Amino acid sequence: MTVTTRQRGAGKSPDPAGRPSARDRIFDAARDLFYRQGIRAVGVDSIAQEAGATKMSLYRAFEGKDELVAECLRESREEFWRWWDITVAPHADDPRGALLALFEAQTRKQKAQHDRGCPIANAAIELTDDAHPAREVMLDYNREKRRRLRELCRQLGARDADVLADSLQLLMDGACVSRITLGANGPASNLLRAAQALIDTAPRES
Repeated sequence: MTVTTRQRGAGKSPDPAGRPSARDRIFDAARDLFYRQGIRAVGVDSIAQEAGATKMSLYRAFEGKDELVAECLRESREEFWRWWDITVAPHADDPRGALLALFEAQTRKQKAQHDRGCPIANAAIELTDDAHPAREVMLDYNREKRRRLRELCRQLGARDADVLADSLQLLMDGACVSRITLGANGPASNLLRAAQALIDTAPRES
């Protein structure tokens, strides 16, 4: 996963050395560490050290680790929707093309050497407490993905559009897990063909 520094905390004084603000460094370090090592394995001391900041700076910028996790996942969610929108944009009037483009693009992403799957799916396995602020981010992400897939399947004219969409979502999410366990040459390598089979064999409205 490539982590890029963004301009957060508008109105704050810039770092005298021209570096990103302490908040941005903490945020970017946390995203990278959470993704590579897991959320529960990473403590605030490690984040502060990686960011070249202090624990006090972390707690000034964020309410605590839980809120920092939620903020990182919000950014991952927005990055995913930007990727989705760019991917389907050339197929505005072609729902089949849009669906296949998504699975083709996911296949390409999963071939990245350091890809560890979806950071939101990874977090959902670790964070099971419904009171955790990240849980709502995960729910919103998956509900919106389901809504978008269902809309595309309805545009496709599938007779059981909701069933087809849910099948595609299971395929999409399952490929991320398979990529982590069995690598890019495992079942995930057949993601596009599996999606195409589901789409092309789904009964259409007469």
